Amino acid sequence: MSYVIMTDTSANLSTPFLRENQVEVLPFYYFIEGKPYACLDTEQFDDVEYYNKIRKGVKVTTSQITPQAYTDKFLPVLERGEDILFIGMSSGISGSFGSAQIAATELRESHPDRTIRLVDTLGASLGEGLFVVDAVRCREKGMTVDATAERLLKERFKMCQVFTVNDLMHLRRTGRLSNASAVIGTVLGIKPLLKGNNEGKIVSFAKIRGRKASIQAIADQYDRLVRDAGSQTIGIAHADCPDDTAYLISLLYRNHPPKAVMTVKYEPVTGSHVGPGALALFFMGDEGFRGE
Repeated sequence: MSYVIMTDTSANLSTPFLRENQVEVLPFYYFIEGKPYACLDTEQFDDVEYYNKIRKGVKVTTSQITPQAYTDKFLPVLERGEDILFIGMSSGISGSFGSAQIAATELRESHPDRTIRLVDTLGASLGEGLFVVDAVRCREKGMTVDATAERLLKERFKMCQVFTVNDLMHLRRTGRLSNASAVIGTVLGIKPLLKGNNEGKIVSFAKIRGRKASIQAIADQYDRLVRDAGSQTIGIAHADCPDDTAYLISLLYRNHPPKAVMTVKYEPVTGSHVGPGALALFFMGDEGFRGE
């Protein structure tokens, strides 16, 4: 039986991919000077203009997706007799997944013959989006909604999310950095290495001196942790730093070339938390890394 795959805009997937594969999307909203915006069309997102505004001091705030928004999205699908697989942003950095759970609990009661499966990816950006891609492939192979959900729930602990930022201010200001008090800031050119842990929270696990060295350190983690690189499409998200992205890609192909690299610009909501210059790598590897 067919089912509808849904995600949120944090998944950072291209508009053509979402349309071609009939993936439905719930928007996160961000606010500039009180005016709400949503990025539902990644092809139209001007990342250079957006991140330059943040560099100049423009404050961006964000909001969670409400239970009612999930209900409004889920209900028409259930009423036309289809099941739902929702793949969402980490519950460790946003309350939106909790909103999805509230909506799903109520709708399961009113539609007991339908299946609603929710997958907390414990990630964001392509740490979420690559699981959506995997779900699409599973559906194409004829896997059921339950089988696909169970696969993703198991595989999520193998998703290594390693990144660096230019300024910790953004993560600190929005409360997204769990061990902020243990981290040296940007003084003296110190750059943090960050990761998603087993609770889906962002934690710092190393301090590197200098931007180029921090990118090299991301590649070193990839070399240490990646498993079966040649069969993987790995992900890179960046917040207006294309040259650094190209440098990182060159390092990744040095020792363990991946099958392919999916490169995206950080969409504006997640991007507002990591800040301009953020550079993140997502790949399947040693599941012990998240708990280190």
